[in-house]
Amino acid sequence: MPAWLDLSAEEWTAVYLSLRISFWAMACSLPFGIMLALALARGRFWGKSLLDGLVHLPLILPPVVTGYFLLILFGRQGPVGVFLADNFGIILAFRWTGAALACAIMGFPLMVRAIRLSIEAVDFRIEEAAGTLGASPVWVFFTITLPLILPGILSGMILSFARAMGEFGATITFVSNIPGETQTLPTAIYTFTQVPGGDFQALRLTLISVIISMGALLLSNLMARQVSKRIGQS
Repeated sequence: MPAWLDLSAEEWTAVYLSLRISFWAMACSLPFGIMLALALARGRFWGKSLLDGLVHLPLILPPVVTGYFLLILFGRQGPVGVFLADNFGIILAFRWTGAALACAIMGFPLMVRAIRLSIEAVDFRIEEAAGTLGASPVWVFFTITLPLILPGILSGMILSFARAMGEFGATITFVSNIPGETQTLPTAIYTFTQVPGGDFQALRLTLISVIISMGALLLSNLMARQVSKRIGQS
């Protein structure tokens, strides 16, 4: 095995946690991303611009600020955190689930934007034609709209996953940097840069992070092309 892949148990744990957290951040935010993208692309309601701004707010706020807001709301003394802990036994602060929440919020705008652009590219007349034939809006969405926007959904999922893999500021503010619990690749890299002689470990974790993120983006492009070809042939 190459020396740069001879990771310690702590490093492998950081890699595993990053993949686990990024996957659940992407998977749990996907249904909300599709619904919000559909509302922003097709909806006509008061406050749409405000909702659009709130969705994209994590992109322009410093990640530390987002993490601090999460700590206030979902911390052990926060209103939402106390409610979840007392009623459901769910504790997010300083847990990997809290890291998944922080990563989901940071990647959510990218997911929504990719899906929204895909929805806006769909010819609305196709859906109208199905509606005139008696199909319900739900049936039209699942049989016509959803297959047509699948490339955008895949792109949004991978972008969210890749963003979660690189999240640092919001995560370390909300759930800290606890080895084996909340220490992801970015926070592990930061830890090694603060330790004398830890440059090599930081470099190889950086390379692994780049490889995983680039692989995810390339996979996204490949899957989107394949789905687009199948839609074009059908």
